[in-house]
Amino acid sequence: VQLQASGGGLVQPGGSLRLSCSASGFTFSTYAMTWARQRPGKKLEWVSAINGGGQTFLYADAVKGRFTISRDNSKNTLYLQMNNLKPDDTAVYYCGRGWVSSSSPIDWEDLSSWGTGTQVTVSS
Repeated sequence: VQLQASGGGLVQPGGSLRLSCSASGFTFSTYAMTWARQRPGKKLEWVSAINGGGQTFLYADAVKGRFTISRDNSKNTLYLQMNNLKPDDTAVYYCGRGWVSSSSPIDWEDLSSWGTGTQVTVSS
C-alpha cells in the first residue's frame, strides 16, 4: 500500500488549495478514504472521509462548508479542495486508507495505512 499526498503550499488567508492523494498497491475503489491533519503542537485531527464509491462523505465542523472531499477511482486519486483557508488550517495534511470520523483527536493506529504528509501554510 502506498499513499502519496501532494498539493500543499503557502497561501494567503481566504485562498484555496487542492490536495491530492495518489494511491497504489490496493483496489482503491473498494476502500473508504480519510483526510486528517496535524497542526503545530496538536494531536492528529480528523478532517473528512469518503466512502469507496464517492457518494457518502463527512466533514469535521471546523472545515464544513469550506472543504470538499472527492475521489476519482479511475485515477486512484483522492482530493481535498480547500477554500476560504484560515491561518488555523495550517497543518501537515495526511491521507489514510479507511474510514475515520471523530470530533476528538485520532490516533495513527485508527487506520492501517497513511500516506506521506503535505504541508499547508496559511499566512499573509
